[in-house]
Amino acid sequence: MILNSTITCPKCSHAAAEVMRTDACQFFYDCKGCGERLKPLPGDCCVFCSFDTVPCPPVSRERQGLL
Repeated sequence: MILNSTITCPKCSHAAAEVMRTDACQFFYDCKGCGERLKPLPGDCCVFCSFDTVPCPPVSRERQGLL
């Protein structure tokens, strides 16, 4: 499972390497570039699924049939 990924702010395009939580989805993320508070897009469970290079671990496990 991939835990390291890059979250990109849709407002300022700042990209930051982050480690995703394995036990829960993350609902908010404060951009380290402009301070914008990111929230999941409609239909996504967390900010990583909306603005990251890979889906969060809970979604990845579900897609792999591990839940």
